[in-house]
Amino acid sequence: MMVGRTPAGAGGRSAETRSRIDEAGAGTVLAVAMMGVLVTVAVAATGVVGVVASHRRAQSAADLAALAGAGALQDGGDPCRQAGVIARRNGATLRECKADGWNVAVRVAATVRLPGSPMELEARGRAGPAGDVWRS
Repeated sequence: MMVGRTPAGAGGRSAETRSRIDEAGAGTVLAVAMMGVLVTVAVAATGVVGVVASHRRAQSAADLAALAGAGALQDGGDPCRQAGVIARRNGATLRECKADGWNVAVRVAATVRLPGSPMELEARGRAGPAGDVWRS
């Protein structure tokens, strides 16, 4: 009788050797699963960053269009036509334009292309004199 040794089982291998063979490749499966999770997170983060950057671009287009409209209004021109030109030059479409006194308010839309379908983002801008803000 052998003391301290595990008797050989089927195939002549000890229980310890069989356990190591059963676990062989588990690290590879775990590594592949983690890489899948990492790729999924990277794709999602890229989509979110794309939407945020596109919204910032749309907001810039709205602000610039409102400023151009206010400038045209002061010069006696058509504020909404000028706002539309500037919005297009900045990759957006003028959806709404209102001139109230010396103030011009605009709403623009920009399209971002995402995997699956495009998304339309809206932004608003307003420009005009400060008025009574600085008077006490």
